[in-house]
Amino acid sequence: MIKHTIHSKNMRPLAIDQKPLAAERRVLLEHEHIPDMNKIDVYASKGGYEALKKVLKTPMTPDQVIDEVKASNLRGRGGAGFPTGNKWSFVPKTKDKPHYLLCNADESEPGTFKDRVILEKLPHMMIEGMIIGSYAIGAAKSYVYIRGEYQYAAEVIHNAIQEAYRAGFLGKNILGSGFDHDMTVHRGAGAYICGEETGLISSLEGKKGWPKLKPPFPAVEGYLRCPTVVNNVETLAAVPWIINNGGAAYTKLGTAKSTGTKLWSVSGDVNRPGVYEVENGISFRVFLEDILGGMKGGKKLKAMIPGGSSAPIMTAEEAMKCTLDYESIASFGSMLGSGGMIVLDETRDLVQVLKNLSEFYHDESCGQCTPCREGTGWIEKILHSYTEGEAHREDLKLLDRVSNNMMGRTICVLADSIAMPVQSYMKKFPEEFERYLKKAG
Repeated sequence: MIKHTIHSKNMRPLAIDQKPLAAERRVLLEHEHIPDMNKIDVYASKGGYEALKKVLKTPMTPDQVIDEVKASNLRGRGGAGFPTGNKWSFVPKTKDKPHYLLCNADESEPGTFKDRVILEKLPHMMIEGMIIGSYAIGAAKSYVYIRGEYQYAAEVIHNAIQEAYRAGFLGKNILGSGFDHDMTVHRGAGAYICGEETGLISSLEGKKGWPKLKPPFPAVEGYLRCPTVVNNVETLAAVPWIINNGGAAYTKLGTAKSTGTKLWSVSGDVNRPGVYEVENGISFRVFLEDILGGMKGGKKLKAMIPGGSSAPIMTAEEAMKCTLDYESIASFGSMLGSGGMIVLDETRDLVQVLKNLSEFYHDESCGQCTPCREGTGWIEKILHSYTEGEAHREDLKLLDRVSNNMMGRTICVLADSIAMPVQSYMKKFPEEFERYLKKAG
């Protein structure tokens, strides 16, 4: 378990609890507790860069690497859950334009902080995965686009990249294979929208961090209008294990459709908040009781948000019935997303929670699309009227209409990211809104 600690000035390292719990299944985090695992010699002593050597010295062809990742059914860990191997295979085989791989480390959704563990403690695992992925898609250049507030993590990644150059894992003719590859860290400037892959690409190109219309998709026309793959930190960090152990071995973890393990960042009203790695398919009940230590203060569970603040909320009854995998969570009308779980006890005012989220999404809207630019503001105003005791019954209909008019009508899904929670809170916890209307008379 990784205990999450926030330092407002410099986002210093996460505090570490070195003892894994019995219900955890550590694959990515197997060695995170070892001192100096962010150093290349320590990482190498635990099998680091063996996967890269296997790829380049065996050698494996790029198509063989892609096929192995396909066989693992590794799904993107940034939120969308799209099969990673399939995404890599969409990159054209032609070489008339350069190819790029971008690591999305712009982790800034409320409730999500799991990538920090890899960035700060296991940077070489991510870097190794990036080099392998770049080889697979024929990319001679890659970028780590990292959240601006992650100053410490950016320094760790920069130092790790320099170590990889010195060791011959980056640069010209890597391991005598003839494969050349360069890697650069690019720090964002604090815009949540740049976590969306095309907004990230726009920012990296030196433009406003505005999302782009799709198609064309980045795999065909992305960074600098060239074929580009964008993968999440956790996704890329899983690649070395898959290459070392085989895609088939990865499918033995988790469920048939949600293979492998997942990092969960847990905040809220539990006794042991933090970052945990478990097999996909573990029941939420076991996760809550055996790993999170139950509800804080012995209070009752009221609700759970499974995939970061943009995921529709789940009732306590739904949460206790679900397992932590893509399919089960979707069956209850929510989504696994980034794995940024927020647990709420019986004392939480969900209208206040929703208002807080609406302030975030209104502030972070890039303003490009009218339904998002105007809709997020309207949602914030309506919810503010509730918390200030000024709401009217008609406001419920207005809130429903505004959120419905935002869904699926914008270039990216930021509008949906607040509209979906609004719809789910109203549907599953109508009494929370009714209480405010009664107070207002």
